[in-house]
Amino acid sequence: MNPLAYFHEKYVPLADANINIMTHAFNYGTGCFEGIRGYWNEAERQMFLFRMPEHFQRLLASARILGLTCPHSVEEMCHIATELVRRNDQREDCYIRPILYKGSSVIGVRMHNLEDHFAIFISPFGKYIDASDGCRCCVSSFRRIDDNAIPARAKVTGGYVNSALAKTEAQLNGFDEAIMLTQEGHVCEGSGENIFLVIGDTLVTPPPSDNILVGITRASVMRIAREELGISTTERTIDRSELYSADECFMTGTAAEITPVIEVDRRPVGTGAVGKITKQLQGIFFDAVRGRNSKYAEWLTPVYTPVTVDR
Repeated sequence: MNPLAYFHEKYVPLADANINIMTHAFNYGTGCFEGIRGYWNEAERQMFLFRMPEHFQRLLASARILGLTCPHSVEEMCHIATELVRRNDQREDCYIRPILYKGSSVIGVRMHNLEDHFAIFISPFGKYIDASDGCRCCVSSFRRIDDNAIPARAKVTGGYVNSALAKTEAQLNGFDEAIMLTQEGHVCEGSGENIFLVIGDTLVTPPPSDNILVGITRASVMRIAREELGISTTERTIDRSELYSADECFMTGTAAEITPVIEVDRRPVGTGAVGKITKQLQGIFFDAVRGRNSKYAEWLTPVYTPVTVDR
């Protein structure tokens, strides 16, 4: 089956969903995007899309920051994405990429008086960080972009050069992932993930004011920790040295899910192994996203009509 994309308000073969080389967003990074995970539950023969409305709400928030106009409501985009997954007959874990971008074929740096285009494509997607025994990180020499430079709370296409530089630096130096600091030198986030520390009986994570992308998985983990483990989360500025002294550390994100961090700058975090609280959060989270915990059913959008069997 040839994969389909949603492009120029139609479902078309992915191979035909192409932009002109002069497209403004291609030349200047003038767009915003989202990433939505689809989880395949083999036992139920069902695909669950994780917190899809919240992702599209964040896409619209990014659009407002950039001055982009989206042709669809959250409800409409949810319908389009679900239908696209269904038409592709997707039956393995996948990643859904909606993108809103300046589609005019125009030379010149600006955000106004340009056409806004919307598209979605899908790709099979497994583990983002291939580190089964835990992730080894370094503190990057590249600082996180500031809100007054490229708004970090928006998923701006051009802003991800910042993340790409940090990620490549880390991997070429033998690490799995980078941890980025703010311009003031405080812990911010990974190249594409939020970061949590376990300090005593509390989760600690940087606040939105420290130029993080306010993650949807981040919020999910905070709820699970509170409701299932009785662990509260403190949002506060974190110093670099706290990465080394924390009891546990993990990263969260749509792509990264919950990824344990067992080493930072070649120093072990805690015992140097995946921590107890991190393991507990992972277990609850993965049951929730695959539809195995009815308490979190509100987070999931099923794609396929359930098959009933006459008895």
